[in-house]
Amino acid sequence: MKTFSIGGVHPAENKLSASSPIREAHLPKQAIFSLFQHIGAPAKPVVKKGDKVKVGTLLAEAGGFVSAPVYSSVSGTVNKIDAVIDASGTRRSAIIVDVEGDEWEESIDRSQDLVRLKDRPELDAKTIVEKIKDAGVVGMGGATFPCHVKLTPPPGCKAECVIINAVECEPYLTADHRLMLEHADEILVGVELIMKAVDCQKGYIGIENNKPDAIQLMTEKAAEYENIEVVPLKVKYPQGGEKQLIQAVTGREVPAPPAIPINVGAVVQNVGTAFAIYQAVMKNKPLIDRVITVTGHSVTNPSNLLARIGTPMSLLMDECGGLPEDTAKIIGGGPMMGKALVNLDVPMCKGSSGLLIMNDAEAHRPNVQPCIRCAKCVSACPMGLEPYLLATASAQHNWERAEGEMITSCIECGSCQFTCPSHRPLLDNIRLGKTTVMGIIRSRAAAQAPKK
Repeated sequence: MKTFSIGGVHPAENKLSASSPIREAHLPKQAIFSLFQHIGAPAKPVVKKGDKVKVGTLLAEAGGFVSAPVYSSVSGTVNKIDAVIDASGTRRSAIIVDVEGDEWEESIDRSQDLVRLKDRPELDAKTIVEKIKDAGVVGMGGATFPCHVKLTPPPGCKAECVIINAVECEPYLTADHRLMLEHADEILVGVELIMKAVDCQKGYIGIENNKPDAIQLMTEKAAEYENIEVVPLKVKYPQGGEKQLIQAVTGREVPAPPAIPINVGAVVQNVGTAFAIYQAVMKNKPLIDRVITVTGHSVTNPSNLLARIGTPMSLLMDECGGLPEDTAKIIGGGPMMGKALVNLDVPMCKGSSGLLIMNDAEAHRPNVQPCIRCAKCVSACPMGLEPYLLATASAQHNWERAEGEMITSCIECGSCQFTCPSHRPLLDNIRLGKTTVMGIIRSRAAAQAPKK
């Protein structure tokens, strides 16, 4: 069974909602659309207070090449453009729409008819990328990198394969699993579109071995496609990390930053992204909804919901039986890489893969003890780093040492903190250090750039 070669851990899977079919969430009374739903420049509003919008109406245009437009997922009236607290815990600009009915833009094909690539021979690579860009599609695995940027390789780089990340190695989350079981055909057309967009002849779909039903179904469906192969992978976290997945599937290793997957000939997209690309290109549907897992041991009805972007998390919680009384922490995403939400008023965004409710026992952090020099964090690190050293350098604000020890190579998977017997906040400190060091690197590059 294929997997990556260095580090990794085995947290409890807790896939409580794996057998729950996707169901559509109710519409909110008010939808909140953050202008910061992607990596890169924020989107720029093109509507104002009082404007009428439909499902699929453009609310904000991309603020640059590395940016993405935002579309309304509801119909109604723009209430205001204001600062709201989003999933990052930061107060940032958002467009707030009062919901009135459910009227869609006529250009969106809402039929369930499957449209294959062979049915659209006029689609060339440039057209596909433009449609993806115009639809506001971003990486759906959580990184939210604008998709069209990945599909536009820099000069001198050639895509040799497309790898679809269907691993979903984060505990509790099952949205991608259910998406494969219920929309396999659309996903495979999406893979074809990505392959044509980057002009490559080989596609892989990596799925962890704890999803045998998805592996079987996707393998059967992929048999109709000569150049697409399903690759079963060993269950090991973080198998879904981009660099780990590339190594597991192709045997190639992506060098340290600034190297990226295309430098070794790979383009990686999440399976949810492949589905969104199908909808964008074949159905003219912008990214206005997604599947999100709402789960936790105390949740009455752990579920996979198809919910509109901009829906308050509180409404999704109500769909699953309400907030449990023993709730101690609310996580956006999964327990390993997700981040605590300040409250349930936070709106769902393009990168919202999960809403995890943790009780007191699960959320409790044991008292921090001195490092015992066991090196378990080193053994667990899938990037071959020394987490104890990076965390210490960060805590001491020794940014030069942190940079020299390759802190920018950290993928923030949390394996080090998970395995630490002294319960040290390794990832917390490393995240702080990585953010600071990357800011220093950017400032240094700007200072060294030729004056215009």
